[in-house]
Amino acid sequence: MLVVFSLTTGEFVIAGILPDVADGLDVSVPAAGLLVTAYAAGMIVGGPVVTVLTARMSRKPLIAGLVAVSVLGNLGSALAPGYATALLTRFVAGLAVATFFAVAIATAAAMAGPGRESSAVAKVALGMNLGIILGSPIGTFIGQSLGWRATFATVAALTAAALLLVLLAVPDRPSETTRSVLTELRVFADRDVQLAIALTAVGSVGVVMVFTYIVPLLTGVSGFSSAAVPILLLVYGAGAVVGNFGGGWLADRSLMAAVRGLLIALAATLTLFWAVAESPVAAAVLTFAVGVLAFAIIPGMQARVLTTAVAAPTLAVAVNASGFQLAAAFAGWLGGRVIAGGPGPRPLYLVGALLTVAGVLIAIHIVRRDRRETVRADA
Repeated sequence: MLVVFSLTTGEFVIAGILPDVADGLDVSVPAAGLLVTAYAAGMIVGGPVVTVLTARMSRKPLIAGLVAVSVLGNLGSALAPGYATALLTRFVAGLAVATFFAVAIATAAAMAGPGRESSAVAKVALGMNLGIILGSPIGTFIGQSLGWRATFATVAALTAAALLLVLLAVPDRPSETTRSVLTELRVFADRDVQLAIALTAVGSVGVVMVFTYIVPLLTGVSGFSSAAVPILLLVYGAGAVVGNFGGGWLADRSLMAAVRGLLIALAATLTLFWAVAESPVAAAVLTFAVGVLAFAIIPGMQARVLTTAVAAPTLAVAVNASGFQLAAAFAGWLGGRVIAGGPGPRPLYLVGALLTVAGVLIAIHIVRRDRRETVRADA
């Protein structure tokens, strides 16, 4: 959880110090924004490539090595003499993230035992919630007080401390596979695995789009002042923590039924948000509700990938993480087009709800497919 907290902080904190980074590297703010793209590109590329290359490594040395790469990447960002070096170090820092998430989730689920996998995933994912609601504001404060390089140095130091805990507390486990790379890749020919990854990408894209533009939505539509935004983001983050554990608990009891029901609730909540967005009181309450539901769907989605990709669970979860990053990139682009082509940002809620409905349809298809498989097995 502490490693995930550190990695998430390192990913999101740059948004709060972007102007300082631009000034420090003597580039424009849009050019500095490409540092975020470089990190995401590292995750997208590193997910499948690093996971395949390390598939046969013992789990503890692999986890430690991945965390060490992140430490070096963030330390390199703190010391980068110029823009090109900064781009390279952000890419390197992102390379290890998707594979680490995959290995950490698979390891935690295996340690938890049957019937408790989703709760274990939720505990690991709590670091992501905390990184967004605590790590990013703290990192921004450090950057504003001591300079942007101090922010990356702090992330590197915190990740190094987490590495020590990994070495002390995480038991070593053998690799899940001794199969060839080609055999590992064949897992993606499985229709159930394809549907599980599609469920994550499609089911998440709508709410990710809304969160990406949450500031103009809250200030431009609901009428909040800029000073109120940090408080509302804390409200969203508090909902995320509640949803993370609640979603894990529900998924442990009935995985796909929980995911389907939570997606339906999320689509309905986004639609309601669209209808009452001009009311500040309603917006504050629904900000919490969206935070709950956005993170409640994650443990079940990750657990679904694990349960379908038994032949190569780590690789599947890593590719799933890369797919989520691609969905997030698409969400940012689509949200920008919606705002540019319409009467302000308010339609984002409705578009987000419609995208979430597409995720509901995939979930319904998976449930029906599972029922057919159960009937055939009984026959």
